[in-house]
Amino acid sequence: MTDLPPPFDRVVLGDLVTSETILRDGFVAVRDGRIAAIGAGPPPPAVTVSDHRGMLVFPGLVDGHMHTSSAMGWGGIEHATRSAAAGGVTTVVDMPYDIPKPVTDAGLFAAKVEVVERTAHVDVALYGTILKTGGTQHIKALAEAGAASFKLSTYEYDATRFPRIDHLEMERAFALIAETGLMVALHNEDQEIVVGLTAAAQASGRTDPIMHCRTRPPLCENLANVTIFEIGLATGAHVHIAHSSLARGFDLAETYRGFGMRASGEACIQYLCMTEDDIVRLKGKGKCNPPFRTAEEVERMWDRLVSGKVAYVSTDHAPWPIDRKLDEDIFKCGAGLTGLQSFAPLMVSLLAERGLPLTLMARYCAEEPARYHGLLPKKGRIAVGADADLCVMERGDFTFDEASIVDRPECRWSPYHGRAMKARVAATYLRGRQIWDGASVLNRPGDGAFVKRQTV
Repeated sequence: MTDLPPPFDRVVLGDLVTSETILRDGFVAVRDGRIAAIGAGPPPPAVTVSDHRGMLVFPGLVDGHMHTSSAMGWGGIEHATRSAAAGGVTTVVDMPYDIPKPVTDAGLFAAKVEVVERTAHVDVALYGTILKTGGTQHIKALAEAGAASFKLSTYEYDATRFPRIDHLEMERAFALIAETGLMVALHNEDQEIVVGLTAAAQASGRTDPIMHCRTRPPLCENLANVTIFEIGLATGAHVHIAHSSLARGFDLAETYRGFGMRASGEACIQYLCMTEDDIVRLKGKGKCNPPFRTAEEVERMWDRLVSGKVAYVSTDHAPWPIDRKLDEDIFKCGAGLTGLQSFAPLMVSLLAERGLPLTLMARYCAEEPARYHGLLPKKGRIAVGADADLCVMERGDFTFDEASIVDRPECRWSPYHGRAMKARVAATYLRGRQIWDGASVLNRPGDGAFVKRQTV
């Protein structure tokens, strides 16, 4: 008698959405936390069958740009990753600009990894950064510790936590990062323009919400883009715009790729749907850097996405406590939006509203961020051998309610509150285990894990 293989640990049923196609009435079979088989039709035997037939099964989303610890330090990791689990985001790539110290050396990196392993609800990859001056000697050790990418800034939000790196220091850093093969992402705003225009606005008494946009005009962003790409061209680094609010950012990246350098840029989801009218409506809840642009610019952003010029789509999730977003003086409000829990519903909705294929979400919100941060083939795909990370979306007519956010109470606010959505997250699976059931986070702090960069 031939021995039959044991049943799979779990089989997940539904319409499988990859970056290439939608497999109707499909199944994903899981063994030991990884995808062991994919198919359509009658599923194989399994210990547990998760029946999501009629729903969309995406790869777990990979958010390539978010901040768990910029407002509350490493204690924010637990709660931000809870929100990720509820949003179908199974891997986050966390920025290094933490309170009280940014992640600038291997010791700080290791300490943050320990907190991730103890408190995270989803898997976490990490950026590294450098000190304002004199810290480039730590770049190699950060890469060896498993950093997914590096992040620097042309604009100073805080001299210690989020410093501006001057051009000479940036050139030194880029050259050393180039030796590691890792990508360096840049916050792309010109310091001189922002400081000068903000001072003039304050002097004139104009501190109303629209002045956030007026003091950070497109020129501010484009000047920074050209600077970072020129330094990248000179040093051989892979330079990446961390958030382009302008289609021109992607055009510039394409131009510099034509010169033979590695140049790329990402679009945060807010720049695909929010306009200047929204910051007037939302006030501090709509403040982010770079700011929202015009409705015409949103259309140009979509053109670049559909034409393949955008690296990936992220959230730039920054869970400021609500009291940091309520000042009537827009310049006193914290800059950043919550977005992890709304990411998947909003992306499905935006694609549906524009009649675009849902495969774009699997590509730009899972596979491509995983590729850019060196997490393939472990993350970002529904593929045999990959981690069994899945985001299940139920289609219908829903309304996003900020009260449903599972972060700390003071972070339960959203710029998308009250927005009509075409889908909701019905279930999330991390390495084959269900961690969200549409209403509750099912796993515990520490069930998430640190993910080293897999490939260069």
